Amino acid sequence: MPETKKRPPEKPGPSDLFHDFTAREFKKAAVWISMAGGTALLYLLIQPILLIIAGLVFASLLDDGTRLLGRVLKIGRGYRLAIVCICVAIFLAFTLYLAVYQLGGQLDALQATLTTQFINIRDWLVSNGLMSPHVSSSDIAQRLFGSFGEVSAFVGNALGAVSGGAMIMVIGIFVAIEPHLYERGFAWMIPIAKRPDFYRIFNIANNNLRRLMAGRLLGMAIEGVGTWLLLLATGVPMATLLGLLTGLLAFLPNIGALISGLLICLVGFSQNVQTGLWAMGVYAIVQTIDGYLIVPIVARRSVNLPPALELGAQILLGALFGIMGLALADPLVAIAKVSLEEYSKIVTEREEHQQRNHVKQFMLNSRNKDDE
Repeated sequence: MPETKKRPPEKPGPSDLFHDFTAREFKKAAVWISMAGGTALLYLLIQPILLIIAGLVFASLLDDGTRLLGRVLKIGRGYRLAIVCICVAIFLAFTLYLAVYQLGGQLDALQATLTTQFINIRDWLVSNGLMSPHVSSSDIAQRLFGSFGEVSAFVGNALGAVSGGAMIMVIGIFVAIEPHLYERGFAWMIPIAKRPDFYRIFNIANNNLRRLMAGRLLGMAIEGVGTWLLLLATGVPMATLLGLLTGLLAFLPNIGALISGLLICLVGFSQNVQTGLWAMGVYAIVQTIDGYLIVPIVARRSVNLPPALELGAQILLGALFGIMGLALADPLVAIAKVSLEEYSKIVTEREEHQQRNHVKQFMLNSRNKDDE
């Protein structure tokens, strides 16, 4: 009779739900599926997530203002926070009134001036053979300012901007009212053994974020007011509007300064060469004061971001997530940098502590042997 081949040992299949091998494979598959689903969900919900992050940054600003006011007014934190919120509301209302009712005509004039200047730039480039005559002035503007991705519909129109700003402020106010409540909520999702490290990293990152944002607001105020006064003194038209735009764009280091400088120079040279030179001088003075006075002060009291890292993060997040990513690039990079540095310090301290314990134990064992 022919010999029968031995069958290989049977392996568990998908129907063996309670077998260790099947359960282990199901866990691996669940992990991969969860990672893929989480990535897809993060991509779909990135704009609301950025709004929440912006709300947390705004809460940090409110908390910083509340702490600063506490040095002058010895009253409860809730009252100080209410005063800060009222001041913010008055400032936003005044800025909106100034932009809509006082600067409406200047906005139209600025748009007409920029259109004319872009046409002049196009004609000069075409006449010198540096550009095809088929390229329009709008294409030049798109190439200059449109390299950071499309602004999503969530914040891309006036209604979306207003609703997004309102949600940011509401989130910021709620978080600023009870910051420790949300801090404990984040800590609850971390194992108990890791929570002391979390609190340490969180506090240091939060302090650096508050100082960074406070310095950014100081820089915005100095750049906006300084540009307005100097442009007004040198006779550059639309000084108020350009000062307001410079102050707002100062929230975006590097990129904001380039855009505001280009706007100032275009408006200045739209009058004559002398006014254009005055505009360039004003821009140089304001940026020098900001770069050599404000930025070093902020860097000493908060996280110091390398310029290349800062600019690279702005370009990357701006291209990926539009204007919200561009605005939040610096806070996100600052938090990541401080958190990684502090975590590295924690790991180093633990390793040094373990080494000291090993040395002590070795010395103790040596003494015991000598006694024997």
